[in-house]
Amino acid sequence: MTVLVTGAAGYIGCHMAYELLDAGEKVVILDNLSTGLSWALPKAATFVEGDVGDQPLVENLLRQHGVKSIIHFAASIVVPDSVTDPLGYYFNNTVKTRALIESAVRCGVEHFIFSSTAAVYGMTGDAPVSETAPLNPMSPYGSSKLMSEIILRDVSNAFPMRHVVLRYFNVAGADPKGRTGQSTPRATHLIKVAAETALGKRASMSVFGTDYPTPDGTCLRDYIHVTDLVGAHVVALEHLRKGGASDVFNCGYGRGFSVFEVIDAVKRVSGRDFKVDIAGRRPGDPARIVAGSDKIRSKLGWTPRFDDLDTIVAHALAWEEQLGRMPRVA
Repeated sequence: MTVLVTGAAGYIGCHMAYELLDAGEKVVILDNLSTGLSWALPKAATFVEGDVGDQPLVENLLRQHGVKSIIHFAASIVVPDSVTDPLGYYFNNTVKTRALIESAVRCGVEHFIFSSTAAVYGMTGDAPVSETAPLNPMSPYGSSKLMSEIILRDVSNAFPMRHVVLRYFNVAGADPKGRTGQSTPRATHLIKVAAETALGKRASMSVFGTDYPTPDGTCLRDYIHVTDLVGAHVVALEHLRKGGASDVFNCGYGRGFSVFEVIDAVKRVSGRDFKVDIAGRRPGDPARIVAGSDKIRSKLGWTPRFDDLDTIVAHALAWEEQLGRMPRVA
C-alpha cells in the first residue's frame, strides 16, 4: 500500500519519508516547495510538486497510486507569524487541510495521520500536559491546528476513514545517519539557531523573554528528537492498519529544558562560546509546556531511542556542519 506524505520537502516530513522507505513502504510526496527544499527529497520516493488544497491534483494522485494512508505535514508553522497573518494561517493550515481530508474521503483513503502541535493547549501550568487537558491555544497557529483536529474527528465519525492526531512538542535534532536535518533558511527553531550561532553562521542569537514564571525566567519546552517523532508516526500507522480506533497522542518525553539550558547544552557539546542577546517576549509563546507521554507509550508501545538533550544537540550540530560543506542549492 502506498503512503502519501505531504510537506516532505520540509524538516519533519523528509525524515518521515526516509523512515517509510527504510521500512519498504511505497512513498509518494506532495509538496508545493513554498518553504521546502527539493534537494532534500529522498530519491526513492515519487515526488509531485503541487498544493494539498488542489483537489483535482490530489484526487488524481490518490487514485493513480492507490493511496490508502496519508501522513499530513504540510503547514505554516511559525507562531509569531501567525499572530500577524492569521488569515494566511487559517487558509493554509485549516482550509487546505479540510480540502485534503475531503479528497481523502472521496478516494477511499483508510488512514490519516495529522501533524498537530502542543500549541493547541496554550498555557498549561507546571505539570506535564495530558491529551485530556483543556484546549486553549494562544496563537492563530495553535487554533488553526485545533480546527483541523475537529474536522478530522467529525469526518471520522461520519465516514470509514480513521485517523491519529499527533501533538508535537518541540522537535529538534537530525537523522543519525546524516541523510537529512533541519535545512530551512532563516529557521526559528531554538536548537537550530543555537547550532548555527555556535558554528559562526550567525553573529549572535536572541533569547525572547527572561521574565517568565520559570526557574531561570526563560520559556521551558519538551524537546523531542525528530527520529523519535517519526517513529511515533510509524507506530500510529501500524495501529490504524491493525484496525485501531481514531485517537490523539502527545509526542514528547515528559520533561522540559529552558532556553538557557538549551543554549548551555549547545555550547557544551560544540565546545564553543557565542554571543547571546536578550530581547522581549514574542507574542503567542506560553511560559512552559511539557508533554504527558504515558498514553502513546502504553497504548501504541512507542519507545524513544534518543531521549537525551546532548544527543539531540550533537545530531543537530553534525547536520549543521554537513550543510556548511554542501553546495548552495535552493
